[in-house]
Amino acid sequence: MSSELEAFLEYISVTKALSSKSVAAYRGDLLSIEEKLKKPLINLDSTTLLNLLSHYSNKRTLNRKLSSVNAFFNFCYKQQFKSEQRKLKLSKIPKLLPKFLSYKEIINSLELIDTTSWIGKRDYALILFLYATGTRISECLELGRGDIDGEWLHVRHAKGEKERVVPIAKIAKNAIEEYLAAFAKEKESIWVNYKGDRLSRISAYKITQKYLGVSPHVLRHSYATSLISGGADLRVVQELLGHASLLTTQIYTHIQKQDLKETVEVCHPMRTYS
Repeated sequence: MSSELEAFLEYISVTKALSSKSVAAYRGDLLSIEEKLKKPLINLDSTTLLNLLSHYSNKRTLNRKLSSVNAFFNFCYKQQFKSEQRKLKLSKIPKLLPKFLSYKEIINSLELIDTTSWIGKRDYALILFLYATGTRISECLELGRGDIDGEWLHVRHAKGEKERVVPIAKIAKNAIEEYLAAFAKEKESIWVNYKGDRLSRISAYKITQKYLGVSPHVLRHSYATSLISGGADLRVVQELLGHASLLTTQIYTHIQKQDLKETVEVCHPMRTYS
């Protein structure tokens, strides 16, 4: 590892106080470039870097790595390691609307779950919980029994290590209590597998895929979409989701626009004219 890269990683870890996961991501992106090209990153020209990174067909992955490189270049310029400031242009990504399920679709799917066993009660409670709280699956699986206090959920293992408190619907809380009572073992983790160990992300994915045909993250989108459709303020939704920037939450405003469009199409007197 070059001395400049080592200094950059120390800067974002100590001075910027980024999370350990963020630092690890920067380290992985940047160190892999130095190791593949066997040269200090600071000495690489833009053409060489772009040729190396061009094999990433996923534009989001490519942009993440380009952003890591740009952050490093910016640091080197400010520290006067380089006299000129460099910035690689990010790839354009078309905006994709988040996939979501309606309340009716989720409830209808829940009726398919056999809740006579504790495993079935767990699957039922997990889906309800994800839709009722909008938590990321990583946050959900890290929860302990003490993180639910009355009608409030304390999310301690949040992205960016930013804790937050969100309300939890009574129906979801009751489902969790019934599942834990049926499990009848004292475990700190709320979500466990058939062995009693903490449930894995892969297992959680299989559960939502089995009953809903989607990933757990779609339930987070469904939670946000339901709130926006119900008239919730965008900044409130931002806080509930734990988004650092309001720009991230604004992807859900398409719901409001679609509702307005449908209202005009149905109600306006000129709707019959083409």
